[in-house]
Amino acid sequence: MSPARPLSRDLVLEAAVRVADRGGIEAVTMRRVAQELGVEAMSLYHHVPNKDAILDGVVDVVFTEIELPGAGCADWRDAIRARAGSARAVLARHTWALGLMDSRRNPGLATLRHHNAVLGVLREAGFSLPMAAHAISLIDSYVAGYVLQEANLPLSTPDEVQDVAGDILAELPVEELPYLAEMIVDHALRPGYDYGDEFGWGLDLILDGLEARRK
Repeated sequence: MSPARPLSRDLVLEAAVRVADRGGIEAVTMRRVAQELGVEAMSLYHHVPNKDAILDGVVDVVFTEIELPGAGCADWRDAIRARAGSARAVLARHTWALGLMDSRRNPGLATLRHHNAVLGVLREAGFSLPMAAHAISLIDSYVAGYVLQEANLPLSTPDEVQDVAGDILAELPVEELPYLAEMIVDHALRPGYDYGDEFGWGLDLILDGLEARRK
């Protein structure tokens, strides 16, 4: 089967991302990517020299999907908040990228452009260079950790929260574990509770703390 479009590096990387989305980064091989494109594996070598080049490239693809922090935001926190929310959404689609994004030794232009933009927002807001480095490390660790935690939770909808929390409560020795029972009954089981809302609360706490240090 021939590819729908002439084979190119971009097409190879798009196919590699699809393979990773379905089977994780371990599934990305020259052979599997070629199968995804309907071509022979040898034909890929005209566009990418090896698997390492594909891994470098898919990281760059992921970074192109994350919204760059807006330079026009009046408050640096608004710019970083929007970027963090975008990163969370993108990484939720590509959870395989979590362990890959900071491991590559040959970052692409999109990756470098993204880091430069984030650094620029912080520096223009008055952060010293060491403080900007601390801020980036803290924010990125929070986003990545939250995405990983969400991906491993045994629930993803309010109905599932109700079911899981209700099952735990039914077997819970309330007198022995009163604070946990209180958390389930008066928090997790309240109408409208959504664990995803915790992301914004935690992020605001981090940004407020950084703002206090910035001043």
